[in-house]
Formats: sequence, structure tokens, C-alpha cells
Amino acid sequence: MSKTTTYGLIGCGMMGQEHLRNIALLPDTRIGGIFEPDDTMAAIALDLAPGAQRVGSIADLLALPDLDCLVIVSPNFRHLEQLEQIAATRPLPVLVEKPLFTDPDHIARIDSFIATYPAPVWVAMEYRYMPPVAALVAQAAEATGGIKMLTIREHRFPFLEKVGDWNRFNRNTGGTFVEKCCHFFDLMRLVLQSDPVRVMASGGQAANHLDEAYDGAVPDIFDHGYVIVDFANGARAMLELCMFAEGARYQEEISAVGPKGKIEALVPGPGRFWPAHLGDAPIPQLIVSPRDPKGPVQLDIPVDTTLLAAGDHNGSTFYQHQGFLELVRGQRSAPEVSLTDGKWAVLMGMAAQKSMITGQAVTL
Repeated sequence: MSKTTTYGLIGCGMMGQEHLRNIALLPDTRIGGIFEPDDTMAAIALDLAPGAQRVGSIADLLALPDLDCLVIVSPNFRHLEQLEQIAATRPLPVLVEKPLFTDPDHIARIDSFIATYPAPVWVAMEYRYMPPVAALVAQAAEATGGIKMLTIREHRFPFLEKVGDWNRFNRNTGGTFVEKCCHFFDLMRLVLQSDPVRVMASGGQAANHLDEAYDGAVPDIFDHGYVIVDFANGARAMLELCMFAEGARYQEEISAVGPKGKIEALVPGPGRFWPAHLGDAPIPQLIVSPRDPKGPVQLDIPVDTTLLAAGDHNGSTFYQHQGFLELVRGQRSAPEVSLTDGKWAVLMGMAAQKSMITGQAVTL
């Protein structure tokens, strides 16, 4: 029988609870300890992981002797400082939620961490693992004959409420195009197999959270925008984001086009937001449109209902955890999403927001 792998969890809010539900689906795993300052969130987490020990600090968590790995699911602006604390105390393998960091002034600290941390770190870019997106990634080069244009559109609901409302301000999140869109910038680099050289963007705050105030301050996070990215290999990519578009049939629509044809992935949003009176939520789709008279081929990409019940990301959190567990157990040599991948995704989001504010293209 294989050894049980024991996790420590930092942060047990909505996303932390999704991680707990998915870890529970993996064989021979357990939660050894959780650090969550909020009593309500901690109580929910302990219901999901009844054998776990709640501790009062990260130092206490790191002192638990049987931990094999850590999962960081704290507010964005805590990620870097917590990684540094782990590095100084007990450098275990880590799965860290996105974004990797939130402040341009922290780039030197990130570079130092990347250069010196002795254990593997996997950055949680779970959108890669959504079944329709994974199918597009696997088939895009062949279907297109070499991608020249990549378009990602997300039309979705506004940001949800978080403990302490930390996600209402750029200083905590890094800004919407870092917090939300680092997933999509990561996908651009993955699909195009190239790094960005230039970012041009237009966006702002049109509708969301303008009637809210926290300690007298109105939220400053953007809720829509367009981003165009030029890549070193000559390909171009575009992101269209709208965060006041509830009720769209598909939350994400991704298309890649080349001289040979086009391939599209259509991804529904979380099932709990689908209006019940419309019947069953849509099934994810993959559409391949070659340049020939046969026309497009449309395929259903169903997701296991157990995985849908465990989280809001079309089963991707489970597949991500499968890979991370293999890494912890020595069954793979490196993280599939590296610290460098996480850094690039943040830099692209920061460049997009800078372009929106200044009206200028930003060279990377």
C-alpha cells in the first residue's frame, strides 16, 4: 500500500474549500493541518476534512511533523510573503494559487525566490486543465496548421464576496487583469508556445461595485476590457473580458486560427449559476473547422459529474491536483506550471492594466 500523502492548507475560503473537496477524491491523501483565521471558513473546512488540525499561524502549520506538501489559497497579496516564510522555515513542495504576486515592486523578490527555493512549486493555473481547453491545446497545432491568431472571450458574473472584502481593491488583488486574467495570459503562452513582446489594451470600470463602499472607499477594480498581445513568434492574441454578463450560455469561448483551419473550445460557467428554468446546463464543446467542404466537426466534451460537484472549474482543479500529487510523490520531475509561467502571467496582466491607464502600448 502506498504511503498516505499529507497536506497543509493555508486559506480555507471558497477556493480553499474547492481544493479540499478535490484532494478528498485523490487516493491515499489526507489533510494534516489548516491555517484559516476566519472561524466560519475554518468550520466549513473542518467539516470537509474532519481529521485535520486547525492551527493558529503558518509557523504552527509548518511545525506539524507529518506534512508532505502545502497548498496556498490565501488572499493574493499574501502569496509571496507566505512563500518566503515557508522558504525560511521548511521548504516543502507547494501548490500556490494564482496570481503569484501582485506588486511590480516585488519582481526582484520573486526572482530571488525562483532562484533559491529548493523544492518544487506548482502555480495553480487550473484553466489549462478544463477538459475542453485541454482538448484545444492538444489539437490546436494540427487543426490550424500553425496558430496565427488566438482569441479568448470571457463573459461572466462579477467578483464574488470574499472574507473581509479584500478582493474589491487593486492593492490586494493586483487588479482584475492580474487577479482574473492571469489564467488567460498563461493559456496564450501555452497555446502559442511563445513569449509576449508587446501589450496594448483598453478597459476600465463601467458597472460593477460602484454602489459599494468599504471604510469610505469605493472599489477600484476594472470590470471589462480588451487586450491585444503580440508574441515573439509573430502570432497575435486577444482577450475580451466582461464581468457584468451573467446568463451567457458559455462563460469562456476560445478560438485558434491558422492557415489550415480553426479550432474552438466553448466552456460553460459554474453550474450553480446556471438558471434552473433553462433546463440542464450546457455541455462543453470542441469545434474543429478545417478549410475544406466537409465543414466543422462539433464534439461534446462532458465532465464527470463528481468533479463538477467538487468545484466551479469544470473538473480542472482535480486534474491539476492529480499532477501535483504525482510531483510530490516523485512520479514526475518538475511542475507542469512553473514559477516562471506564473511570473509571466502576472507581468502580462500588469502590462495590460498599465496600457489601459496610460493609453500606450507596453513593451515586455
